[in-house]
Amino acid sequence: MNKTEEIANIYMELQQQMCLQLELCDGTGKFAKVPWSKEVGYGVTGVLKKGSIIEKAGLNFSHVKGKFSDRMESILTTNAERYEATGISSIIHPKNPHIPIIHMNVRFFELDNGTYWFGGGIDLTPHYIDIEESKWFHQQLAEVCNKYDVNFYPEYKDWADDYFYIEHRNETRGIGGIFFDMIQPQTESELKKLKNFTIDLAKLYPDIYCTIMDNKRGLAYTENEKTWQNIRRGRYAEFNLVYDRGTKFGLESGGNTESILISLPPMAEWEHNFAVLPGSKEEKTQDLLKKGIDWINM
Repeated sequence: MNKTEEIANIYMELQQQMCLQLELCDGTGKFAKVPWSKEVGYGVTGVLKKGSIIEKAGLNFSHVKGKFSDRMESILTTNAERYEATGISSIIHPKNPHIPIIHMNVRFFELDNGTYWFGGGIDLTPHYIDIEESKWFHQQLAEVCNKYDVNFYPEYKDWADDYFYIEHRNETRGIGGIFFDMIQPQTESELKKLKNFTIDLAKLYPDIYCTIMDNKRGLAYTENEKTWQNIRRGRYAEFNLVYDRGTKFGLESGGNTESILISLPPMAEWEHNFAVLPGSKEEKTQDLLKKGIDWINM
């Protein structure tokens, strides 16, 4: 188990670069970087609050190792004695309801049984779905995927649709993106390819969000639109607490709880039997929270 250390060093440096880029784009917000160390490993929790555009962002790095518990075996559907893992995870909640929530994660796992794999992805959760923005977002992901394998985007796009799905609501969390997990390289060449793929995804993440922030900087919004934003945030929280495997694994592995739950929004609402008005912008967004939409060719 010696591959993780090299990748962890790369991811740790990437986290710092990403924080700086997002700070510059926001204009006033600064990431408070809090190093942590526990028996299972170490990491850096990056938190930005009350920026010009970003209301709350988490951008975390971690490198952990330890005993592979029975609970981890059930979550990851594999068995081993010990594990080592490293990754970057991030979530951004904007002030403005016309700017979307974005999420990114890249990770590497290594087990003492000789297996190792990569996982990750980027997905977008608009409070109000902007068709042109959605098309552009998926095009950016497809371009990076196609650098490595033309099958990545269609496969990982479908995977994201299935993964970021709130089953008890019968709706997707947002417009998806790409998601992949437990992709095992079979050769050193494949290991290098997948490592570079995750690095490029991590670099793409702030590029995408800085473009969106610049495009929508200063847009006006109403109190009704803020209420809708908080209701959509509530659905986001439901997914993360009920379904998200990263949250479950992080808590099970004894990771830093505050870092793990940083994905939750600063404010959310659950209004009993809330219904959108027919013909409203909210209804148009609700109608697009479905699997299988070909966003690039909308």
